[in-house]
Amino acid sequence: MAKPIDGLRRRDLIQIIGGAPMLAAATAGMASAQEHEHAHHAPAAPPPFVRQVFNDQQWKLVQKLSDLIIPADQLGPSATEAGAPEYIDDWLQFRATEDGNENLKAQVLGGLTWLDLESNRLFQKTFVDASLAQEKQILDRIAWPSRAAKEDLRWAAFFTTFRDLVASGYVSSKAGIKYLPYLGNTAVAHWQGTDPKVWAVIEERMKNGYKGVGGEAKPWTAGTA
Repeated sequence: MAKPIDGLRRRDLIQIIGGAPMLAAATAGMASAQEHEHAHHAPAAPPPFVRQVFNDQQWKLVQKLSDLIIPADQLGPSATEAGAPEYIDDWLQFRATEDGNENLKAQVLGGLTWLDLESNRLFQKTFVDASLAQEKQILDRIAWPSRAAKEDLRWAAFFTTFRDLVASGYVSSKAGIKYLPYLGNTAVAHWQGTDPKVWAVIEERMKNGYKGVGGEAKPWTAGTA
């Protein structure tokens, strides 16, 4: 049964709200005024994105590389569809302004330039124009810093940074939040308390000397991490 709210049940409120359009339709002048008001307050379309860092060639490469890192699948859209390249462009400019230097921007732009140079050296074509197998041949050399050859370490560091930027842009997008899924401040109808398994771990750690922030903490016993 619906719970009364200030003398009205939720069903009553829904009926009142549902009847509002009919009441508006009964008065032509009022309906016209409402339409005008709605049009006046309709949110404006967002302005087209204006790049601050990447030129046209770099932009295509950023999009291609982003989608190689997070391609579209049954769980969600690709990094480019989620707006990761726009995030990267904006973040690089923001960091340059905040940090007072362009170190991060230089690292990313330098890495993109190297990808094209290396692709041209090996395959006589830019990275974007290379085949998927050719692109993977280059990326496999820099995807794992611990396995990278000495001469590729600089570019492995670039790829790690770029991959982190793509991931950050993805999970901060609407698609990424849905993919996680991130619930945020979602209302809970019935609070069931802490999961017993989680609480058991907390209690065990407390027994082993955990005193909270600023307090001395003994090492946790094996199996409780």
